[in-house]
Amino acid sequence: MSRSCPIGGEAKRKPDDARLPLSALLCFAMAGFITILTEALPAGLLLQMSADLGVAPSAVGQSITIYAIGSIVAAIPLTAATQRFPRKPLLTCVIAGFALVNTITAVTDVFGILLAARFFAGVCAGLLWAMIAGYAARMVADHLKGRAIAIAMVGTPLALSMGIPAGTLIGSSIGWRSTFLLMTALTLVLIGWVWASVPNYPAATTGNKTSVSGTLAIRGIKSVLVVTLLFVLSHNILYTYIAPLVASAGLAQRLDLVLLVFGAAGIVGIVLVGYLIGQRLRLLVLTSIALFGAAALVFGNWGGNPDLFWLAIGVWGLAFGGAATLFQTAAANISGKASDVAQAMIVTAWNLAIAGGGILGGLLLEYAGVPWLPWSALALLSLAYALAVRAKLK
Repeated sequence: MSRSCPIGGEAKRKPDDARLPLSALLCFAMAGFITILTEALPAGLLLQMSADLGVAPSAVGQSITIYAIGSIVAAIPLTAATQRFPRKPLLTCVIAGFALVNTITAVTDVFGILLAARFFAGVCAGLLWAMIAGYAARMVADHLKGRAIAIAMVGTPLALSMGIPAGTLIGSSIGWRSTFLLMTALTLVLIGWVWASVPNYPAATTGNKTSVSGTLAIRGIKSVLVVTLLFVLSHNILYTYIAPLVASAGLAQRLDLVLLVFGAAGIVGIVLVGYLIGQRLRLLVLTSIALFGAAALVFGNWGGNPDLFWLAIGVWGLAFGGAATLFQTAAANISGKASDVAQAMIVTAWNLAIAGGGILGGLLLEYAGVPWLPWSALALLSLAYALAVRAKLK
């Protein structure tokens, strides 16, 4: 098990250690929780922010878009450029970046400054997501990599299912600015936790640095990236426009409960993935795609039936909950020493899919209508399944 080491020192672990460094892995989970909250809070606080800043709600919504853009443009080049830095100080600086940008977001009255802060928040997120999976995998023996990544990623479904609704509720009570300052306080706590619990690792040497082109040349990595892109694109076509999808089932007044069911099922999904991933990665990837495809088929054929709709929401959440863990573990297993760069590529593909899902889903909604959303997702998932069957996942 990895042990904390003096500042600047190298962490050491025994490859045959059967224990997980839970405190360090939960640090990563909290980092993911804060990252997702930072990204999505403006959606829940949209009207408050709009009224206070004197801009249209649609303009506030772009603060989420620009966050994603920051992650897209920064993840790969920044990850490649920072290979020469020791891991723990770099991780601490990235987390501190969230404290800075959330504080700026909370205190500024200038919308342009807020957007700039949100862009740099996305930059921090891109680098953080690229580091988490590789860092978690590095701390444990090979047969525990998947389980370690699952624990490190549990903050994502927790943020989606509980964090965002709680943040929205807190914002309605204490105001949106105080909510972002509360995020800063949580981040400062996390920095202390990281410094106490997370082991350090040295910078890459000249001989073991990895390039983007070299990572792409690794056999199997392109398949993982494409399957990730297709799966997350399918998800965001539906999730971005879940409100009209829910309304088509006659459940418009229960959207909050639908999201809660989705998030709760996602937590179950990541727990199951964490338990089974050690020897069942390929089967879990194929099962997740198939379950999501089945849910999309129900939405397309029987989306107006409330009972079947609830079932499909649960199945969708179950399939999506462990997706990040599955794809990041596959990338870590395939890429080896190039893991950080490979994870940056996963982050970029993921955020491209978020942006692409919003655009493609919006076009489908406007020109074809709600029924086409699940069918387009099903078509993409069918392609993802075919590619995953051929891919050499391990």
